[in-house]
Formats: sequence, C-alpha cells, structure tokens
Amino acid sequence: MKICKVSVILLVLASLTSCAHMHLHPMDMTQAIQNAKTPADHEALAKHYEAAAKDLQLKAQEYKKVLEKYETNAPHYGRQAQDLQDHTAALAHLYEQAAKANRDMADSHRKMAAEIK
Repeated sequence: MKICKVSVILLVLASLTSCAHMHLHPMDMTQAIQNAKTPADHEALAKHYEAAAKDLQLKAQEYKKVLEKYETNAPHYGRQAQDLQDHTAALAHLYEQAAKANRDMADSHRKMAAEIK
C-alpha cells in the first residue's frame, strides 16, 4: 500500500514538472507580428507557429498515453483514480486546443504571405 502511494505521488510530481513553463516563444511575438511586412516574415511566423503546434500536439499525445495507463490501472490508484483520469484528460484537451490555435495562426500568416505576393 505504501509503495502504491509513493508511486502515485511520483507520477503526480512528474506530471506537474512536465507542466512547467515551456519556452515556445523565444522571441517577442508581439513585436515580430507587428514588424511582419514581407511574405518571408509571415512565412517565418507560420513556421514558428507550426513548430509550436507540433510540440503541443506531442505533449497532448503524451498525456493521452498517461491517461490510458490510468484507465487500465485504475484499481491501483484507489479513490484518486477518477481525479487523475479527469485531470490528465483535461490537460490533453488543453494541449490539443493550444496546438489547434497555433495551427490556425500559422494558416493565417500563410494567407497573409500569399496576399502580399
């Protein structure tokens, strides 16, 4: 029983550390968007948003895998099983939403680049 509690605590801590701030925007995005005048500028922004979307989608997939483990091993987690499943599912959903928002921004900048040409 003690080993089970320790493993749950370690899993939760691992999940929390993976939620730490990710540096998806190493540049000042507001300034980069305001200064984008050429098609190349907009293409660079689109590539940046695509890379961010890819990273976020990978994170969502990781959380889905963790969710599957929680679901298959629910009896090991006792009363916390549903909370862990709900929390992990919510995280996966949020990362998917963020990935979609980044893909939408990439599409928007590609359209702007095409309009300028």
